[in-house]
Amino acid sequence: MGGIRIDRIKLVTELKKHNMTQKKLAELSGTSRVTINYVCSGKSCTGEVGQKIAEALGVDVTEIIED
Repeated sequence: MGGIRIDRIKLVTELKKHNMTQKKLAELSGTSRVTINYVCSGKSCTGEVGQKIAEALGVDVTEIIED
């Protein structure tokens, strides 16, 4: 999987649904807070990181990537 861009609004919505902070998401996904912060600010990430974030949120990666 190449670089993907996670939709910031979808990501923030999922974080709120799960009452989860960026720090907690970083812990659960096994990524750094800096990476989560980049993704939340609209920067692209690897498919692997996107998958880890999706799994930590309990959603399919297709539900949080930009259309």
